[in-house]
Amino acid sequence: MTDDSALSAEATERLADVVRLQPTKNKELQERWGLESGSEVHQYLENELKDYYYRDDNSLIRATSEAAELVDVEPGVESDEEGGGVPSVIRVPELESQVFAVVAGPDERSESVVSVLNGVRDAFDVDPSVEDVREALQSLRRKGVVEVIYRTVPTFRLAVDRDEVDVEVTE
Repeated sequence: MTDDSALSAEATERLADVVRLQPTKNKELQERWGLESGSEVHQYLENELKDYYYRDDNSLIRATSEAAELVDVEPGVESDEEGGGVPSVIRVPELESQVFAVVAGPDERSESVVSVLNGVRDAFDVDPSVEDVREALQSLRRKGVVEVIYRTVPTFRLAVDRDEVDVEVTE
């Protein structure tokens, strides 16, 4: 890579995914990009996007500020405070916005993945899989708006008041 214009169209689109989905994991990018393994994701990041991403303290993939400017895409999470804090805006796929809308609030009893799934089904007349809802909850957890409470099974609830966060649906 000699300069910014050296990124291929595919690399630019994949970099936009990293910006949009951050913080993210190899598995999320693997599914998005249709790759066979997390190793392929790592290899692609290192070979094509090395200058534009890093891993945070939790080993989650994040885009550099230069990456966000280069692809002109809004990051997946915006906070009002410097250095993090409660996100004020999250940009998520439709299922994640639906999960955010129905999962128990911060002062309510946390609920299981199946309970959230049933809430999504009832509220939106859609039929996602348990695994899709679990992944949506984990993605929202990485964004800092859902927390896990461990009981007999992992349960979830909002880590923030619903009205503190603007949810923007991507795609």
